[in-house]
Amino acid sequence: MTKEMQEQATVEQGKCVYRTYKDRVFRILFNDKERLLELYNALNGTNYENAEELTVNTLENAIYINMKNDVSFIIDHNMCLYEHQSTFSPNMPLRGLLYFADLYKKQLGGKDLSARSLVKIPTPYYVVFYNGLEKKDEEFVQKLSDSFENGGEGCIELKVRAININFGHNRKLLEKCKTLYGYAYFVAEVRKNLESMELQLAVELAVEECIRKDILKEFLQAQRDEVIAMSIYEYNEEYVRQSFFEDGERAGYGKGKADGEKAGYGKGKADGEKAGYGKGKADGESAGYGKGRSDGDNDRLVKSVESAMENFKIDLRRACEGIGTTVEEYRKAKEKQ
Repeated sequence: MTKEMQEQATVEQGKCVYRTYKDRVFRILFNDKERLLELYNALNGTNYENAEELTVNTLENAIYINMKNDVSFIIDHNMCLYEHQSTFSPNMPLRGLLYFADLYKKQLGGKDLSARSLVKIPTPYYVVFYNGLEKKDEEFVQKLSDSFENGGEGCIELKVRAININFGHNRKLLEKCKTLYGYAYFVAEVRKNLESMELQLAVELAVEECIRKDILKEFLQAQRDEVIAMSIYEYNEEYVRQSFFEDGERAGYGKGKADGEKAGYGKGKADGEKAGYGKGKADGESAGYGKGRSDGDNDRLVKSVESAMENFKIDLRRACEGIGTTVEEYRKAKEKQ
């Protein structure tokens, strides 16, 4: 295949990836039953050998928080939902609640839940594999009750087991699961390359390095163009979200501190600063996209949208949707450049 043909194949693959609800490398890897069973065994200390004992029940048309769910399956009366998270979100328990509800609806079908006999259902387990840039513990728990507005206990709880799979963390787990090790290594290699080169080259060299070291070799050789296209999309989105959050939080902190100092004359400067920080941080996190955007953010937004348009040969509207912004916001940022 000539260089021109390879470039065209990458472009065409990019179009396909964009149109499949933003699939990700993690999802493609673990939609394979053999690899998924390997991961389940590594997590649970089991030794299942027959991948046919595992029933994948991922809802293909379900999309939450702008991203298709990764994989869900049933094995030995356990219903497992495995998700990958490259940007930390405290809303994963809520996402899981909605997803499990749909899974159980599908499984129960038309069963009469007013019957006198107890209806049995598979036991739910929700695991998130985290490899974002924010520092996190080796393993941590996210709870649905943290979202309750009044801080009450309520009558529903859902716990997410979040596992840090950044390369160098949870070594024993990664040693047990060759595929998970390979994925963590690939991500680390891309990020290392990004320190000194453009995104596309960083991804391409990471793929080549993994193949050379026999890491995910067969998978990467078979789906090289697709992996490159998906990774470019993924890292563009991750970069934009992280930039907006950080700049918004900084701007919110500054505003909150100023408000707190002014209020401090009447109520106590220390209390004012503390309250101001809390208010500012909340404002920065919830409205940082609109209030905390600087000239640098405008440049990054424009660059990311135009990069998506160029890489995937898509129109402005689709590029904005993919990045998580609107055409109007893009045009405003473009005017301010």
